[in-house]
Amino acid sequence: MSTLKEICSGLPLNPLPPNRGRDPNVPHAPIRTPNLTTEEERLALRNALRYFPPSHHATLAPEFAQELRQYGHIYMYRFCPTLRMRAYPIDQYPCHTRQAAAMMLMIMNNLDPAVAQFPQELVTYGGNGQVFSNWAQFCLVMHYLSEMTEEQTLVMYSGHPMGLFPSLPSSPRAIITNGMVIPNYSSRDQYEKMFALGVSMYGQMTAGSYCYIGPQGIVHGTMLTVLNAGRRYLGSGDLRGRVFVTSGLGGMSGAQAKAAVIAGCVSVIAEVDEAPLRKRHEQGWLMEVTSSLDQCIKRIREAKSAKTPLSLGYHGNVVDLWERILLEFERTGELLVDLGSDQTSLHNPYNGGYYPVQLTFHQANQLMSTDPDRFRNVVQESLRRQIKAINKLADAGMHFWDYGNAFLLEAQRAGAEVQKVGGGATEFRYPSYVQHIMGDIFSLGFGPFRWVCTSGDPRDLAVTDNIAATVLEEMSANVPDRVKQQYNDNIRWIREAGKHKMVVGSQARILYSDQKGRVSIALAINQAVADGNVSAPVVISRDHHDVSGTDSPFRETSNVYDGSVFCADMAVQNFVGDAFRGATWVSLHNGGGVGWGEVINGGFGLVLDGSEEAAKRARLMLNWDVSNGVARRCWSGNSNAYETIQRTMEENRQLHVTMPFPVQDEHVLDRALQG
Repeated sequence: MSTLKEICSGLPLNPLPPNRGRDPNVPHAPIRTPNLTTEEERLALRNALRYFPPSHHATLAPEFAQELRQYGHIYMYRFCPTLRMRAYPIDQYPCHTRQAAAMMLMIMNNLDPAVAQFPQELVTYGGNGQVFSNWAQFCLVMHYLSEMTEEQTLVMYSGHPMGLFPSLPSSPRAIITNGMVIPNYSSRDQYEKMFALGVSMYGQMTAGSYCYIGPQGIVHGTMLTVLNAGRRYLGSGDLRGRVFVTSGLGGMSGAQAKAAVIAGCVSVIAEVDEAPLRKRHEQGWLMEVTSSLDQCIKRIREAKSAKTPLSLGYHGNVVDLWERILLEFERTGELLVDLGSDQTSLHNPYNGGYYPVQLTFHQANQLMSTDPDRFRNVVQESLRRQIKAINKLADAGMHFWDYGNAFLLEAQRAGAEVQKVGGGATEFRYPSYVQHIMGDIFSLGFGPFRWVCTSGDPRDLAVTDNIAATVLEEMSANVPDRVKQQYNDNIRWIREAGKHKMVVGSQARILYSDQKGRVSIALAINQAVADGNVSAPVVISRDHHDVSGTDSPFRETSNVYDGSVFCADMAVQNFVGDAFRGATWVSLHNGGGVGWGEVINGGFGLVLDGSEEAAKRARLMLNWDVSNGVARRCWSGNSNAYETIQRTMEENRQLHVTMPFPVQDEHVLDRALQG
């Protein structure tokens, strides 16, 4: 068993570790089909061997070639450490700076088998959200971080550590970019080729920025989405006896069962892969499991009648589930479902993100690698069937929304009936959850604020939970009603978070807060570290799924209607601005929950070590990190954002935002255009 010190000593070359291949006891990523030419295979092999002295090439080249042809990518399994990957306490990492140790902790948490979806392929979530492209990169990064001083910055190019470069103590300790591709070449097919060549990588959102905190991160956002969907569509935040049907129990989608129960509703979640379904059940996130559609219908009726919260995992295809619910309606006139959505990984539809109803799980995995063109056709036929059933149930009164996972986008590409008559480029028959539910919350400045207690001590997490709840309770007395509603939802969440046992991996927490709340919580936690009430530094970050971190026309920014929806200035400015305002590390990604080429994400990590310097950085950076997005949304015409940025300017006289003048008389436009 290797040790942390050995992991940080660089690539193990003398001797080479034994090649143990893939571990059959953990889930593995689907086989990729990059369709490389012979010359491209040669280039991929040459690129992989760059990490090793020529004396090892004769040994490594054949096994790397086999990996490329067998799995569609060179993962370098030989160099996968034997040490258990997890978030070890910060003082155990051999480092010169705690900022570097904090990054090591976050990286190892992303690769913890309890957290990561496919740990040996370095995939954290979403089917293809990579931390690194191969294990040589992991070894080098850990070595660089162990050597780093506070006058160096680690530069990361799509998983590849370009090296340590001289910088200032005030500079970020790491700058991470993933998938920065010339726009004309940012297609899905090009990505598969570039990833196979080892020159680009899909970091999803928080995988490639080392900030994933397990499915808890999305439990909270899902709970808020379901609660606010109830308020919008059903006229009530009381969801007892209301039924929510969806799919996906893998990485992020695995949060749906826990979130639905916390929100109080009856939920049925379909999942074709037994491994994640069993994992969620063993974790206690999923209350019941069945592979019987009859049992699904029976339990829906029972729980709906008793108004008892339920999370039921259906081991089967969601298309079968939708069609059976439709059949029940056609037979009896009883509409069994109130709310519906889908959280399969449709940003990655042809490589394991979506399993078509016509095939078993194993048949689909085989076909996607042996006959990709036929598999694509089968997936599209399945999507058309799924939409047909959903449309009929929606006509009967069910409320459906798109979860920003490219479900409606791919359904449209498959020829399903999802178009919105007279709709814009980002509008479909069903709204995305941002357009109807979360967009206005983002525009108030609310978004997913996270922290990780680097001690690994649950007592520190309990202290920080109490700090956050107390801060929000004090602030909620003097805010407008719609802001107060969001504060109250999050106070309820954080006060109950401990009893729901949501920690998987690092001792982490998430809540949604606005700008003032984020700054106040960060400063209070930093003071607690200074006072010794929290025993070790705390890392703060956020999901990129936020007010300003992400330009995503089919998700985070889908409610921007001024024509700028396909522009990515906000995310890039976010990344750059966080860097010089004090973030410990920053990241910029092509791709996220909706897929490669569809989104640009900016993210950060900041270490709160109890120092006045950390407080200064948190205050400056967090204020920018939120106001950047609120200002952009205000300029696009969002009234919530207009009011929010007005209040923020009144509280901070150094902030001067360009405010839009609305056209008050539409006839002015008509007359001008008529001539």
